[in-house]
Amino acid sequence: MIRVLIADDQSLIRAGFRVLIEGADDLEVVGEADDGARAVEMARSQRADVVLMDIRMPGLDGLEATRRISADEDLAGVKVLVLTTFELDEYVYLALHAGASGFLGKSVEPDDLLEAIRLVAAGEALLSPAATRSLIATFLAQPSRVAAAGVPERLTQLTAREREIVALVAEGLTNADIAERLHISPTTVKTHVNRSMTKLDLRDRAQLVVVAYQSGLVRIGPADVPRS
Repeated sequence: MIRVLIADDQSLIRAGFRVLIEGADDLEVVGEADDGARAVEMARSQRADVVLMDIRMPGLDGLEATRRISADEDLAGVKVLVLTTFELDEYVYLALHAGASGFLGKSVEPDDLLEAIRLVAAGEALLSPAATRSLIATFLAQPSRVAAAGVPERLTQLTAREREIVALVAEGLTNADIAERLHISPTTVKTHVNRSMTKLDLRDRAQLVVVAYQSGLVRIGPADVPRS
């Protein structure tokens, strides 16, 4: 059974998520928090497997709560899945680097949310396709952030198969999605992803996606560029 903690300052949203999650046979809600401080406390006391974390909450926000959970050795097994109304949000990038395993917009379909919880609980990072494009478009519009991330200039050190898989990761596909498309096992996909991150000296999947776009392996279309 996957233990889920819901952190959101809106009670109606928490109630909706609770009904949805508790309708799944393999998921259970172990608590609700209306601010970040409470989320950190309950992640520890309730031994949650996954925290559904809103970014914008009063007091301690979801970004700092994610950072504290990720930095706590006693909570090493807790995964954070960020849910936000605003997929094009600078805090999304920061949340990923604070230790979140992925993010989705709150408009996500019910079945997709349940599957996202399962994926994150299993240790797989998750970025929704729409949110991934927004994240990259926003990130690449700020050169200082790209430079700070230490993005390599080319991907020539990757094999052809690794480049193919990295491109699919950048499109927001999960390991299972990639495995189905390429007719290989999810374990093989995970191995290629991990090897790619090691070769490029990247610490997480979010950085791998940035590299794919910044290097030109995957390109941003006009519809993906944020409007001011």
